[in-house]
Amino acid sequence: MVMEWIGDHLSILMFLVLTFIRFVGYPVAFVLGGVALGFGALGIMFDVFRPAQFGSLIPRVWGQAVQNQVLIAVPMFVFMGTILEKSGVADELLKALQVITRRIPGGLAMSVTLLGTIMAATTGIVGASVIMLTLVALPTMLAAGYSKELSVGTIASAGTLGILIPPSIMLVIMGDLMTISVGTLFTAAILPGLVMAGVYLVYIGIFAALNPKKAPPLASDEGPQNVVELVRMIFRSFLPPAFLIFVVLGSIFGGWATPTEAGGTGCAGALLLAWWNKRLNMKTMREVIETSALTNALVFFIIFGATLFSFVFRALGGDDVVAELLKAVGIDTGWEILIFVMVLVFIMGFFFDFLEICLIVLPIFAPILLKVDFTPHIAENKHFLVWFVILLAVNLQSAFLTPPFGFALFYLKATVPPSVTMMHIYRGIVPFVMLQVVTLIMCIYWPEIILVLPRHFGFLD
Repeated sequence: MVMEWIGDHLSILMFLVLTFIRFVGYPVAFVLGGVALGFGALGIMFDVFRPAQFGSLIPRVWGQAVQNQVLIAVPMFVFMGTILEKSGVADELLKALQVITRRIPGGLAMSVTLLGTIMAATTGIVGASVIMLTLVALPTMLAAGYSKELSVGTIASAGTLGILIPPSIMLVIMGDLMTISVGTLFTAAILPGLVMAGVYLVYIGIFAALNPKKAPPLASDEGPQNVVELVRMIFRSFLPPAFLIFVVLGSIFGGWATPTEAGGTGCAGALLLAWWNKRLNMKTMREVIETSALTNALVFFIIFGATLFSFVFRALGGDDVVAELLKAVGIDTGWEILIFVMVLVFIMGFFFDFLEICLIVLPIFAPILLKVDFTPHIAENKHFLVWFVILLAVNLQSAFLTPPFGFALFYLKATVPPSVTMMHIYRGIVPFVMLQVVTLIMCIYWPEIILVLPRHFGFLD
């Protein structure tokens, strides 16, 4: 009887084992693949998994990742973001934004958020954005008298916007996983990303107005002193990256280029900007190539492992077990399941990386939710999958900021001065995590935040 119960619930044990080993600290990519192979072997022993099914694992990985033309865009965007980080483009852009916002309460923190938003629209690499913002902005913010908590919270939250605002690596992977065009997801993610950035700006403005000593204004004599110098700064530091954003995203939304082609164009544009800043040399290129290669290797190893895990999990009847568990705890309506998934993803964000979560959660819960009718809340139920994927993307922002495994916190701690402790970082990110939850609730309550742009551009016809 016990052995029969174990055989019927191997998928649940598989998930529990994955969670335990993940906490031990073993590399994620190898844990995902290793647990999948191990439980596949156990499935054979309990006669719930056929040996022949192992034969389809390699073709499945090859077809979903190695041979996938869409995922070629990932290395392109990684390379583009690394070039912008190493070339000093971001440093010049921050100086221009500081001048533009210096008369607004909390203007320096707002300029960091705006810089994070602009950088998010040119790259989807959170690690590079957080490190770059820390090195460029944190010394300036602390020297200007900003509180440590507001400084690190602003930098961490602004650095994670790249995972939502296109061109986002996460959206490329999610689109491939759910067979949704990347252009549709990119268009759908723009407004939620800008809403989240706007919520950050409103909070910073209110905080600075109520606590002027913790967010003092910049001195009026800093930056350009006349119109000619201001115009020169805008033309040199602000317009070039803005033009790059237009080329990369405009070509996708206009249907002129696929995401892969736009990524290649973005790489060429980033190289031109590096040359424009006189930072294009062999040393920079060596650093860019090495960083890009390591980042891409990490991403694709996790994709391989997660593909194996989701295949074995579903082959062991994981979908059915999850559906039964939801019914057992009284979660049987579409809204209850959706809220359960959002809460589950938020909690998983404390312990898992965004890539692991979306590669595990989407194949399990998307088929269940697709059977539910969400009209009239969303105009047409066929648009549900786009809405759900973007909701998940908005939710996954918190995975970078929540301890103990928030990657943005690790990147931040590795680059801040010793005077900024981990407690400063934890206290600093709490308000921004709450703001992310507020944005998620807004996107659930008003689905048009997600659907209006793709409908306008004809992606949902």
